[in-house]
Amino acid sequence: MPHLIGPDFIGIQIEDLDAARTFYAEVVGLKPAAKSPPGAVVFDTKPIPFAVRKPVDASNRVDRLGEGIAIWFGCDDADKLHAHLVERGIQIVFPPKDGPFGRYFAFRDPFGYTITPHNVEGP
Repeated sequence: MPHLIGPDFIGIQIEDLDAARTFYAEVVGLKPAAKSPPGAVVFDTKPIPFAVRKPVDASNRVDRLGEGIAIWFGCDDADKLHAHLVERGIQIVFPPKDGPFGRYFAFRDPFGYTITPHNVEGP
C-alpha cells in the first residue's frame, strides 16, 4: 500500500517575503539557501528544507495560516534561543520546559505562525 514516509519539506505562506527572509535569517538565524524559486526563500535547514513563500492561491485566508499545524525546529540550545527572542520582543507562546523531545518552547513569528524549537544533538 502506498504510504507517507515523513516530512520532506516545510513551507509556510506569507505576504511579505522580504520581512520573512529578514526575520528567519537575522532574528532566528537560518541561512538562506544558494537558490530559491521565484516568490520563495528556501533556507539551508537539515534534515528537512524549510521555506517561506508567497501564497499559492490568492483566496488563502491569512487569518487562518498555520491553524492546526505544528512546526518544530531542532536547535542547539532552546533556553538561549528563548532569551535571544525575548530580548528582541518576539511573542513567546510558552516558555522553555522539558518534554518528550527534550527542552522546548514556542514563539509566534511576525506572520502568525507558532514555531516550536527543541534541543537536538549536533549534526
